[in-house]
Amino acid sequence: MRTLSITLIAGMIACAASTALARQDTRVMTCAQAQTLIQSHHAAVLTTGPDTYDRFVRQFGNECDWPEVPISIPVPTRDGECRLYRCEEPPFKLPD
Repeated sequence: MRTLSITLIAGMIACAASTALARQDTRVMTCAQAQTLIQSHHAAVLTTGPDTYDRFVRQFGNECDWPEVPISIPVPTRDGECRLYRCEEPPFKLPD
């Protein structure tokens, strides 16, 4: 009986942990919700489609590694297309 209880508790903990780690989906969020989430956490990995996800960052912050900078891209949200920022190399050469 004790082994069954320990197994049941371990299973419940594993389920709770996997739910907590699930990526939020931009397609079920409003644009404002997605932007607020990113602002409050400074960066977030979000699902953007059935098989796609990306890491989004604040426009003004230090979440990108050099030489990358925040670049605005369109992502789908519940209320239409939303511009979020992800780290990319700039389309122009930065001075050394």
